Amino acid sequence: MRTYSLDDVHATRKRRDSWWTVYVVDPVACRAALLVANHTRITPNELTVFSLVLGLVSAVCFALDQLVAGSAMFYLSFMVDCVDGKIARLKGTGTPFGLWLDYVGDRVRVVFCAMGLAYGQYTLTGDVRYILLGAGVAVLDLFRYVNAPQMKRVRETIKLARAEAAELALGYGVDKPVRRGPARSPGRPLTPAVRVRRFMKRLNKYLARRRVRSHLISGIEFHAAVFVVAPLVGVVALVPVAAAAGALLLANEIFLVYRMWIFTRRHTVPVQVENREHVLV
Repeated sequence: MRTYSLDDVHATRKRRDSWWTVYVVDPVACRAALLVANHTRITPNELTVFSLVLGLVSAVCFALDQLVAGSAMFYLSFMVDCVDGKIARLKGTGTPFGLWLDYVGDRVRVVFCAMGLAYGQYTLTGDVRYILLGAGVAVLDLFRYVNAPQMKRVRETIKLARAEAAELALGYGVDKPVRRGPARSPGRPLTPAVRVRRFMKRLNKYLARRRVRSHLISGIEFHAAVFVVAPLVGVVALVPVAAAAGALLLANEIFLVYRMWIFTRRHTVPVQVENREHVLV
């Protein structure tokens, strides 16, 4: 059996990931993946199932008001979930079923942990806010993971239609129009909008060098805030931390939808009926 090095494991990391994963989870997950790869024959699917089991244990801990234990189990569950992808890429043992299992396992873990957290605190206090907390967390998570692939499909459909239109135009001898931005005269001061765009580009490059995604609040940070950070702080932090993290996640999703809307307006192309149904269904 081949012996892998830590550099081999590092090469399997995603090109860009959430800051929580990059700084808090990957340092542990990479070393755990190295041990699994060199000393066991555990498959990625078995790791995914183990991750789901840990997630269900976390949900039980939350339901029993063992917040610190639930937080630790949720962190371990997510860490193992990161390990399975690294093992799959390292050994080339990933399968299409494994992708499905990983996706569904993530959703099950979050929904059950939200239910456990809501149940545990509601039975102790009778405060209906915890029921709303659990429902809100589950709905936001499901919306996030339904919305993301749909936006990706819309972008892919538009890009495909544009490519087909460009090929058709070339076939008829029509030159592709060249898009040029407005010229800026030398010495003219930069507008605030241009300054903001340049700053965002520099920030994006800075984050890319550190493998951190440009949107700093995603589903992963949302889960970390609700199921790891807030329980460690204590009961008093559950509702405010979940509400703040949920508001930031919702704002991020609205911003992504707005960007997609701008993209579709800028690149309007005729979409065939079957393509439209493929996007929406």
